[in-house]
Amino acid sequence: MQILDIITKKKLGQPLTREEITFFARGAADKTIPDYQLAALLMAIRLNGMTAQETTDLTLAMRDSGDVCDLSAIPGKKIDKHSTGGVGDTTTLILAPLVAACGVPVAKMSGRGLGHTGGTLDKLESIPGLSVEETEERFIRQVQEIGLAVIGQTAALAPADKTLYALRDVTSTVDSLPLIAASIMSKKLASGADGIVLDVKTGSGALMETLPDALALAQTMVDIGKLAVAVITSMAQPLGTHIGNALEVKDAIDVLAGRTQGDLLEISLLLGSHMLVLAEKVKTLPEARAMLENALSSGAGLRKLAEMIAAQGGDPRVVEDLSLLPQAAVKRVMRAEMAGYLSAMDTTALGMAAQRMGAGRAKKSDMLDYSVGYVLHVRLGDEVTEDTLLATLYARNEAEAEEAEKAIRKALTIAKEKPQTPKLWDAVVTAEGITYNR
Repeated sequence: MQILDIITKKKLGQPLTREEITFFARGAADKTIPDYQLAALLMAIRLNGMTAQETTDLTLAMRDSGDVCDLSAIPGKKIDKHSTGGVGDTTTLILAPLVAACGVPVAKMSGRGLGHTGGTLDKLESIPGLSVEETEERFIRQVQEIGLAVIGQTAALAPADKTLYALRDVTSTVDSLPLIAASIMSKKLASGADGIVLDVKTGSGALMETLPDALALAQTMVDIGKLAVAVITSMAQPLGTHIGNALEVKDAIDVLAGRTQGDLLEISLLLGSHMLVLAEKVKTLPEARAMLENALSSGAGLRKLAEMIAAQGGDPRVVEDLSLLPQAAVKRVMRAEMAGYLSAMDTTALGMAAQRMGAGRAKKSDMLDYSVGYVLHVRLGDEVTEDTLLATLYARNEAEAEEAEKAIRKALTIAKEKPQTPKLWDAVVTAEGITYNR
């Protein structure tokens, strides 16, 4: 079997056999297929798609390209959560400690930034000393001891995905339904969770911009995962107000400390509620939300985050002293300079603005600056005047702050008419069907 023949076949829009897909996945895992040929096949898949059977075969081949984690030594149902990626999406750092504080073990393997979206691992690594690289043995022991761990996938877990994930980021093949579904579900199936809550984004900052596309991805993943629940949530604007690695950690801590409310908290409680129900901790979503709100108001969630930080070598004092997070050299304020209503956001452009400041990667070898990014002070539908503070920028130098301000201004639309604000979530997808948020 030759990889060139497989590339040609997919280039012509023909379905690949299970054997061809397994050959491709193994070649990605053991590096016997060079990056340039893997990239060519990824682009052919992006342009011509895959059938449902091909997508399932790719998912299972990527899962089986390495070890499958056995979490049976951890008591109780282990529930994972995964987002398809967004801007200002810091839900993991909020809901994982809250769910763990409610007695449900959270054994989570996360990813790094991809395209215009931020990565949970990059955010965690902005905490001084914290390590996301753990062996499977230490990972399991940590969840046994404190009920929570968030780490990167080990080298032996779905190694095909590790190779392809990095290549997708730098070859403009991120936004492919079968590649997204296979990437997410291969890792989740290999990580050994008993249930998965999927946060599938839709809107201007999502990989799937339209609701039909988001539903198609959600249904594909639920069909593959069987034990999954998918929630379609809005990415018409950044979920949180802070964009940038250390800034998003601050945002999460502020939420857990009870200082901040809003969309980020609401979606965290929604997803966390589904996790508690899936774990059979409670029977209904209202019961689950009440339990999470108690963990929030009592401070148990914030204490659990501090426990996890300490367990992974980080400085737990950061939850009480935010000045311990990396600090940018330049601070710049940005005002509206016109009156009206904030009517639209190009959320992808807002994510790219943070990436160009140094918060994300344009290529695999790029080093991140954890301190940079910005805080948005306005939401869709807000009325603004010329003096309204739109954003506070944190940059490495004045030139990059100036470039970021131009990009952010271009991404924000101020109009005379007040817009209709988008729903926070549109639908929940399970194996039984779709429930819409009417």
